[in-house]
Amino acid sequence: MSLFFLLLLKIFPLYINIILGYFSAKLLDVKRESIANILIYILGPIVVFSATLSVKIDLSILFLPVFFYIFCSALAFLALFIFRNTWNDPTGNILAFSAGTGNTGYFGIPLAIIFFPPYLADIYIFTVLASLLYESSTGFYVTAKGNFTVKESLNKILKLPILYAFILGVVLNLFGITIPEEVSAYTGQFKGAYGILGMMMLGMGLVGLKRGTDLDAKFISITFFLKFIFWPLAILGVIYIDREFYMFLNEDLYKVMFLFAIVPLAGNTVTLAVLLNAKPEKASFTVLLSTIVSVIYIPIVLALYGGF
Repeated sequence: MSLFFLLLLKIFPLYINIILGYFSAKLLDVKRESIANILIYILGPIVVFSATLSVKIDLSILFLPVFFYIFCSALAFLALFIFRNTWNDPTGNILAFSAGTGNTGYFGIPLAIIFFPPYLADIYIFTVLASLLYESSTGFYVTAKGNFTVKESLNKILKLPILYAFILGVVLNLFGITIPEEVSAYTGQFKGAYGILGMMMLGMGLVGLKRGTDLDAKFISITFFLKFIFWPLAILGVIYIDREFYMFLNEDLYKVMFLFAIVPLAGNTVTLAVLLNAKPEKASFTVLLSTIVSVIYIPIVLALYGGF
């Protein structure tokens, strides 16, 4: 039980940042769009570039983003196949999208910085590219109903500055170019800024949120089952198989995989719900609820895992 409270104390400050984000938008009129632009076009690319350049890339590390992209995509298509006719609106499509991803960026990166040493946090950030590519490609496809074309999906991917930062980081990494220690200390500060502003973004998204009268218990229960039960069990299964039979990965990479699996629902679920007019207040409340549940859920599963 002491391990549980230790882990709870470690992640609790993240929720303070969410509260600060809420009040900054509510009382100080800070615009969420401005913070989002800073995260997407400035902090995000710097964080991804420095992390990618710092990682010692080998086949086992390269396996992580490839595996998670395939896993996320397969899970999304499976969820779409099973649940697409469960509702009369695009709720099934929103569920399929949320099934294949989680808040691996704004929520997961701060967790990685808290729990992991710098080299392992960089590997986690390197792996987050899987979520970014999934949300911009497969995530668009599973929305179906002709809302997005192949061209629109490709254009969205090509507009991601993080993608180019990742590619540049990989190329320079393969040529053996590293960040000087003096510069590395500077770029390291961007990880903290990204984590703080990312969590504040979650709080800003709560402004104007209304409970509504059409909360969908079925939608909430299915998304929660997939995110909080299926995801960690599936990844633990992959870890067990590798540990017992292949030994391709190592204990550090297992930790990265497990953390990737236990973050709450992705905030972009709300964005797609708005685009599809699929009762975005339902998606907003579900994402908010999953973030609140994570206060207790994450320390519990980490304690059961044995801690990091």
